[in-house]
Amino acid sequence: MNSVLVEKILSTGQILQIVRGDITIDEVDAIVNAANEQLAHSGGVAWAISQKGGPTIQQESDEWIRKHGPVSHAHPAWTSGGLLPAKYIIHTVGPVWGSGDEDKKLSDAVTGSLRVADELQCESISLPAISTGIFGFPKERAAGIIFSSVEKYSLQDGSSKLKQVRILLYDQPTIDAFMKKWTV
Repeated sequence: MNSVLVEKILSTGQILQIVRGDITIDEVDAIVNAANEQLAHSGGVAWAISQKGGPTIQQESDEWIRKHGPVSHAHPAWTSGGLLPAKYIIHTVGPVWGSGDEDKKLSDAVTGSLRVADELQCESISLPAISTGIFGFPKERAAGIIFSSVEKYSLQDGSSKLKQVRILLYDQPTIDAFMKKWTV
């Protein structure tokens, strides 16, 4: 079971939360998958989502790549949620640490995911700690970028249908890093 650790209401009325748990069981309209540009869901969060969501997720991802080509940081792909409780999976490409311009790429990935959620008319979304696992992005740095990107998006797009944005974290070191940035 997922549990809310902290939450705040942004000036736009949207709720931003840090949640401990498993993104694959979160009951939201959309979850974000930290993907690679080819949507090959073979490691990290992507693997867990694909395994629990069933083969439909990889099949729809392969079809997306055939139709649209590789996914970029700023323009995520999306598929159905397969067997997951979420209606949609938004597949965003997070930056690999050391690849250059990582902060902007991470901000673009978060903003792009929120934009796609709005295009899909979602009211709730859960994001993992994008790029902080196998891609090596420093956790505290990512937390600050993710928080500021969510807040900036909520302010710039007054027409957003998103009411709830959840940052869903699995392991204690990541939770500690995000909680530290939350209180700053």
